[in-house]
Amino acid sequence: MRAARSRQRGFTLMELAIVAFIVALMAAAAIVTLTNSRTDEQLVKEAERLDALFDYVREQAELQTRDYGFRVNRTAYSFVVYDVIADQWRAADEDDALRERKFPDGILPTVVVEGRTIVLDTKRKKDPKKKDLEDFTPEVLVFSNGDLSSFEVKLERADASARIYTDEQSNIKLLRPGEVEEKSAPVRTVGR
Repeated sequence: MRAARSRQRGFTLMELAIVAFIVALMAAAAIVTLTNSRTDEQLVKEAERLDALFDYVREQAELQTRDYGFRVNRTAYSFVVYDVIADQWRAADEDDALRERKFPDGILPTVVVEGRTIVLDTKRKKDPKKKDLEDFTPEVLVFSNGDLSSFEVKLERADASARIYTDEQSNIKLLRPGEVEEKSAPVRTVGR
């Protein structure tokens, strides 16, 4: 009878400690999962912003019949415009959307233009002709007729990456983390 009453009193200290440990372990797993998804969201947001900016610049180049360019280093990127009067590239100061933007912490860019990987520095280059002036020569060109250099910009963070690139028809494509590139059917040519 006495054994039956002691079982009805509640949980032992050991049982409570085990339950508390399991709850803490589950909470830690949830925090890690939420932190990783937030990091991926930041990577996706930056890739989508860059994709939208490329579309915007291409549209502006056609509307204004001006050549634009994309400049990038390991920490930041911006868009520039070709000044035909000064015969040089300059910052696109008249359009705030094209201002310099910093990459979020932990995102590392890789840029390939016309099949060649570009070495990205942390500092902007100086114009060799004018020692005090910054060189605004872009890595990717967006021409006034809407054509652009063949390029790929890959944004990477730890175990995720996103790509903005041009396909064979000069369309700008975006691959978010986890997405796979769709392979198009080969183009048929006359005589085949």
